[in-house]
Amino acid sequence: MNLKLINEFCENEKIETPLLIKNVVKGVANNGKPYLSVTFQDKTGTIDGKVWDASGDVPSHYGVGKIGIVHAEVLKYRDALQLKILNFQEVDPTKINDMSRFIPVSMVEKEELVQTVTKYIDTIQDETLHTITKTIVEGCFEEFFSYPAASKNHHEFMHGLATHVYGMLKLGDAMCDLYPLLNRDLLYAGIILHDVGKVYELSGPVTTEYTMQGKLLGHISIMQAIVYETARKLGYENEQVILLRHMILSHHGQYEFGSPVLPMIPEAEILNYIDNIDARMNMFTKIVEPLENGTFSGRNFSLENRQIYKASFDKEDQ
Repeated sequence: MNLKLINEFCENEKIETPLLIKNVVKGVANNGKPYLSVTFQDKTGTIDGKVWDASGDVPSHYGVGKIGIVHAEVLKYRDALQLKILNFQEVDPTKINDMSRFIPVSMVEKEELVQTVTKYIDTIQDETLHTITKTIVEGCFEEFFSYPAASKNHHEFMHGLATHVYGMLKLGDAMCDLYPLLNRDLLYAGIILHDVGKVYELSGPVTTEYTMQGKLLGHISIMQAIVYETARKLGYENEQVILLRHMILSHHGQYEFGSPVLPMIPEAEILNYIDNIDARMNMFTKIVEPLENGTFSGRNFSLENRQIYKASFDKEDQ
């Protein structure tokens, strides 16, 4: 079997390799026969394919989230590689021990993410903030350390949520050192909990979609409600609870970006900025890394439709 990854495919070759189905759309060709447009995925990217004979029970074999051996010819259509699918043999998902071949995974090892986030939780000295933060993370531990931070744009990979928090905690550390005004306990708790609502807003790390709860409520309102309910059950009704809820409600920084209130304490202001810094640097990293030195990317909608330039000089020589 030719176990190539998508970024290794070449025009006019035949492939036989395991891939994940990310999306399926039914259509009708000019000759009146049904066909399927199937988007396949592995850790290196996605590629579109066509099943030209999709009559009978053929469509039932192609379901979103299925993993199977794809037999196909690699063709070029409109300057992009595309698959002419010859056969798809589904693989029993219970026999797949490592999903990292099929979906992008964080560059930071899960063990390091767990150790780092746990260490920061343990450094929170305020009893209210420490207990609420620890209780909520322990209540969704597996999801917190496996879910992506988004369905697209930034940290949209396995362990992405924890990776986002990991980066923000390091930024928060530096901000607290630079600005003694900041309450370190409150900032740490806000960083760790600000996006935990995404484990309810999103469906998971594989073929990530928005849940009904996510579409109707959104992760900001979900999370502030969880903080309120957790605090109530633990018997906390103090200023720290209100401030922590404010951190979550205001962390997008502006009304038009989904925050129902604007940041009104220094820690909330910093949370908004470091959230944006870490998210946007992840976007830049994805865009810049595959570029040749001295070249521009295409336009990127998530970065205000900008073209991004990769410098040609070697930063190691500075």
